[in-house]
Amino acid sequence: MTSTSRYQGLPVSEGLAAGQLYLGDPPVSPAGTPVSPAFPGGVPAARATPEEVRDAFAAVARERSALAAQLRERGRADQAEIVGIGALIAADPALVDPAVAATAEGTDAGAAVRYSAETQAAALAALADPDLAARADDVRQVASAVLAHLAGDGAAPPPATSFILVRREVDPADLIRFAEAGLVGAVSVAGSASSHAAIIARGLGVPMLASADPEVLAVSAGRPAILDATSGLLTVDPAPEELAALTWPAEPSTAAGAAQTAGTKHAAGANGRPGPARPDDRRAVPASPPRTADGEEVTLLINVASAAETRLGLARGAAGVGLLRTEIPFIKARGWPSESDHAAVLDPVLSLLASRPAVVRLLDFSGDKVPPFLAGGQAGLTALLAHPSALGDQLRAVLRSGHGARLGVMVPMVTSPEQVAQVKAGLAQAAEEAGSVMPEIGMMVEVAATAAAAERFAPGVDFFSIGTNDLTSEVLGVDRADPRMRPALAADPRVLALIAHVLAAASAAGVKVSVCGDAAADPAVLPLLIGLGVRTFSVGAARVPQVAGWIASADTAECAALAGQALRGATAGQARATAP
Repeated sequence: MTSTSRYQGLPVSEGLAAGQLYLGDPPVSPAGTPVSPAFPGGVPAARATPEEVRDAFAAVARERSALAAQLRERGRADQAEIVGIGALIAADPALVDPAVAATAEGTDAGAAVRYSAETQAAALAALADPDLAARADDVRQVASAVLAHLAGDGAAPPPATSFILVRREVDPADLIRFAEAGLVGAVSVAGSASSHAAIIARGLGVPMLASADPEVLAVSAGRPAILDATSGLLTVDPAPEELAALTWPAEPSTAAGAAQTAGTKHAAGANGRPGPARPDDRRAVPASPPRTADGEEVTLLINVASAAETRLGLARGAAGVGLLRTEIPFIKARGWPSESDHAAVLDPVLSLLASRPAVVRLLDFSGDKVPPFLAGGQAGLTALLAHPSALGDQLRAVLRSGHGARLGVMVPMVTSPEQVAQVKAGLAQAAEEAGSVMPEIGMMVEVAATAAAAERFAPGVDFFSIGTNDLTSEVLGVDRADPRMRPALAADPRVLALIAHVLAAASAAGVKVSVCGDAAADPAVLPLLIGLGVRTFSVGAARVPQVAGWIASADTAECAALAGQALRGATAGQARATAP
């Protein structure tokens, strides 16, 4: 009988999940070196050849066939049948040939694979036979696995199962790629609550641990596990009574709750196969803007990096997107994304935001998001501005993809007004070339010196968006990767004083202000921000109902009194007591 093992970690996205373990890192050879994946080093999808596309489909078919054989040997015939269908789909010329042909004609390989898959999936979904219609999701999963091979990410996770991703360092792109393919939880040996993987996990409502016991990397894949991301514990090979004792909320109040339920209680689809929970499965909230207890209207937007998060947030009542992180899909890139690369990522998100606010942040290759081609050199906004063609490609794609939305373009990590002016000139040129209306332009306020001099920046922008994560990190001198770093630290009076200064400068110049950092979804900090005068917040998609509830219970006069006390230092001791 297999003994139960337990591994501790830092809870960074709360919740409860159960599923099979999926080890996302490449296997290690006896010599201790990584085993090369199917495409060593990866092939950027935009530059893959027709032969590489065909080989990627074949590799997925082989993996599915091998896994099906293993499942049959273990007596799991039902699962083997499901996986075997995926192998047949990956080898089907009706799916493979159009993707290969389109790539040969010059279409980006990634776009070719996606288009072929969506064409096949749409045809299947329209069939009257529910068993055949259910194959549409299988086609999409195969396409995701093919794209993963082209990106050099190795084997895709087990199809048609609920799985918990375990990696030395969970990549935020992993969470987005697997969000609708059975992912119910994640465990990272590295990272903190302020890592971008943790932020994405909270937005998706996926339970996650960071700073986990490194010994978890030695656990065999495919073993059953329970992830308790509230107490910070991963239990591998739990006893039957532990699984039986799991208590799931009858009606999840957050998307995390829905993800928890999905972990062991997937709704049975056609042919009895489980399927990942969809945003439509989750309890919706009224679309009207939230109001404080004394009637003040508040705009609640979402921070996203994917269509999955966007659908989730809109279903839960968000008014639109206040921060679209555009760099996450490209953090493994070998070169600057092309205009078509950007469009392939932006189209699925911005198409959901017709007539809604959509603030698109320019590439922010900094911190834990520096791709290989920028390693060791300039990064962040400096690197982007040093490559006008890369900036132009992104601006044109943003204008094209976001033509139906109430578009805003946001500049990250700004340290001088000249940086904003350079982007503004490029945006005006791109808009003129495209015949588009010039969208609003704004900037992130996340550098302490920039916040302290906000009045210098206000004349050149339409809006400020305060990034509390980096701002708090710099003011308190705590690295974002430090496990001690957490959103509640923004309650420190030194951070609040800078936010108050930004609000005053914006008010004097008629500039709009939002807060898009994680502190906007922290119950201790949110009342202080309301008290300072913030009326637009952008939070993780899964947190929308919870934050709306906190707003509804807040009285602005009481919040203002609390904020005043904090700014006067009356609560400085209490705030500092929470600091590292």
